[in-house]
Amino acid sequence: MEKHQITFEASVGFLNKYIFRGYELSKNSMVIQPSVAASFKGFEASIWGNMDTNQHKTQSLDPGNSEGKGRYNETEYTLSYTFKADKLGLTGGFTHYDFKYWDNTDELFISATYNILTKPTLSIYRDVNAYPGTYINLSFAHSFNIIKKATLDLGASGGYYAGSGNCWQTYDQSTGAFTGPKYNALHDGMVKAGLTIPLSKNLIVRPIVEYWFPLSGKAGKTMGYNAANEKISYNPDGYIGYNVVAGVNVTYGF
Repeated sequence: MEKHQITFEASVGFLNKYIFRGYELSKNSMVIQPSVAASFKGFEASIWGNMDTNQHKTQSLDPGNSEGKGRYNETEYTLSYTFKADKLGLTGGFTHYDFKYWDNTDELFISATYNILTKPTLSIYRDVNAYPGTYINLSFAHSFNIIKKATLDLGASGGYYAGSGNCWQTYDQSTGAFTGPKYNALHDGMVKAGLTIPLSKNLIVRPIVEYWFPLSGKAGKTMGYNAANEKISYNPDGYIGYNVVAGVNVTYGF
């Protein structure tokens, strides 16, 4: 008889920058990203958070009076279920986003992974609350064995955003406000390389480097400067820039 048991995992990441779907949500500081997860028979519940140790304004985040201060500014609560059939894996779930500087929101998602050489994964996310819109992401990943059980991990992904709520209206120079068409564009691209280094049966260290970039002219588009000499983004959530993320993640499973 097959045995099923609850498995737990705790991890913490230390990174030079927090990038979410191409959006730059921190700069010139270290971010600490702890998470915990529990899994049972394909079901998983997880909590993930982000702490910026020295907040600075970016094109996508304005900490206001908390500029230059350390703050725990985001928590994500996710419930999901994964079904596997031969090489195909299907996952569906729900995420609640608890933000410090924006309205909280909720998202439904579904993804499909085919377990071949590049592990292509197609994921679709739909915001059903504060920021109605759909984000689609296609990713690829492959790992190479190097020394003992350590692996070299390579990956790449690309995303497409289709905003449907009025909050996605783009900047219109004729009105000097976000009154233009709703943002709809090839959005973010990312390539990454990392290592998976098992230190014991339960403890794993993963150093990683990621490079993020805009996938289209609309994604990286700016519309001149405001009175504070800051770039005005075409996208109301901020333009996608070119960013390097580097750091390490430590995971303990039991």
